[in-house]
Amino acid sequence: MLMRALFLAVSLTSLFGCVVNPVTGKNELGWVGTDTQIQIGEKNYVPAQQMQGGQYKVDKGLTEYVNGVGQRLARHAPIDLPWEFVVLNNSVPNAWAMPGGKIAVNRGLLTELSSEAELAAVLGHEVVHAAARHGAQGMERGMLLQGALIAAAIGTRNQEYAGAVLGGAQLAAGLVTQKYGRDAERESDYYGTRYLAQAGYDPQAAVTLQETFVRLSEGRKSSWLEGLFASHPPSQERVNNNRALVKTLRAEGFKGGELGKDRFAAATAQIRRDAAAYAAYDAAREAAGKKQYDVAAEEAGKAIRLQGAEAQFHGLRGDIRRLQGRHDDAITNYDRAIAQDDAYFGFYLGRGISRSKSGARDAAKQDFNRSVEFLPTAIAYTELGKIAEAEGNASAAARYYEAASGAPGAAGQQAMQGLVRVDLPRQPNKYVRAELARGAKGEVLLKVTNTTPVTLVDIQVNVQLRWAVTGEQAFGRRIDALAAGRSALVALPLRNDELIGGNAYTVAARSQ
Repeated sequence: MLMRALFLAVSLTSLFGCVVNPVTGKNELGWVGTDTQIQIGEKNYVPAQQMQGGQYKVDKGLTEYVNGVGQRLARHAPIDLPWEFVVLNNSVPNAWAMPGGKIAVNRGLLTELSSEAELAAVLGHEVVHAAARHGAQGMERGMLLQGALIAAAIGTRNQEYAGAVLGGAQLAAGLVTQKYGRDAERESDYYGTRYLAQAGYDPQAAVTLQETFVRLSEGRKSSWLEGLFASHPPSQERVNNNRALVKTLRAEGFKGGELGKDRFAAATAQIRRDAAAYAAYDAAREAAGKKQYDVAAEEAGKAIRLQGAEAQFHGLRGDIRRLQGRHDDAITNYDRAIAQDDAYFGFYLGRGISRSKSGARDAAKQDFNRSVEFLPTAIAYTELGKIAEAEGNASAAARYYEAASGAPGAAGQQAMQGLVRVDLPRQPNKYVRAELARGAKGEVLLKVTNTTPVTLVDIQVNVQLRWAVTGEQAFGRRIDALAAGRSALVALPLRNDELIGGNAYTVAARSQ
């Protein structure tokens, strides 16, 4: 057993190699090098932003301010990455870091902080997650745990990590929502607070920040539980560790330091003034999710009256009108949203659906294609498949449906149904498996399996048997209907002869 463990350790080391953690200086097992991390971050940063509301743009100076604070912290990290910090238009209090130095903080978190130093404590923590390879470590653990993907790691070491996942958007989602272990959180607190002090901020802000987090977690504030606390769980232990570190830093000569309360208040003044507008927006989203469309429309209208420059408010009103079947009004709302923010997938996706429903097929196609440039979604590809199918272009429709068919849930299932519908007549053997089998008494059976998620009808199978003496025998068999995922057994005629071979293949079938 010991020898097996040693052999596995040596094998994994040869496959993955050792890397030096830039922050801790320790050697660790890993294959995701710095170049790869940068490529991962650059490729997935925009899709991750899109999934969470896109960038906040009403006050562009806020992102410039946050980026400035982040760059000030990042200068003290021991690795030179293409650091970038953005503010996302999301009310959930959260912040995250991707490999390669790509960091985001939500609008909803900024309204909960009280000083620039607390913001710096948040960003310093995220800087360490990126610099110390925590995201890369999570990917490597996933590769090791899944086992089957080790071979993929051999081919992609120090290359762009793209082939091992289904769709870049899914990888982006996984990178943002991954939960860090206690060691990673402890490292980020420790080194992030050091960077905070080295950048000239009062490290005591890291203590007050964690004290606030612990208090909020005890109060079970739902927005925090679904946001920052989901991936960065607070604890009294983290508070105590930060207090001890601050004492150490004071002894090392880091006396005082900036809090930057006035600068922070000035930089976040706009989002604080707009608090009521975003509260109405969040209420509208909640009502729309409950299909209370009249209430949702009223709250969205209130948000627009309070802050008409916010594209998301107009986009949400467009979503509500579309769900009400008022597609002309929805298109007007989406137009207004795009006029204020032309780089958010949701506005194009929603407008494309309403344009398609209104018969503007070419314009809808343009919108769907534009939406997937920002974020590839199963909904957009399925809608493009529907348009191609309506135009009689079965091959294009099949490509679009197939691109969406791997998505989980209803969206993927709808795409798979479309794929079967258009591709089944062209490639029946791709969806219906026909094979010969022997029964318990030696009889020859034809087993036909419907591998699709829909019921198939009028299945026609050709069978060819080869007998030792009498030669080949060809005939067909028809099955009226076969439910999704089900198989049917059909007995074939016997001869007083030795069966030496045969095959079966589907020649026709259609979806119900």
